[in-house]
Amino acid sequence: MGHIKEPNGIDFSIQSPPLTDGERKEISSFIKDYKKKHKTTLSKKKKRTNA
Repeated sequence: MGHIKEPNGIDFSIQSPPLTDGERKEISSFIKDYKKKHKTTLSKKKKRTNA
């Protein structure tokens, strides 16, 4: 992913609306479920062999 340079005279400002409590809880539960399902793949490191 590259860096986007702002052209002269143009400002890139991105501002999201604040999350509601329901949205915050939904995102939190999604992250917890994802971590449970992918716990083994997130914690394992592949060993490289020099062949």
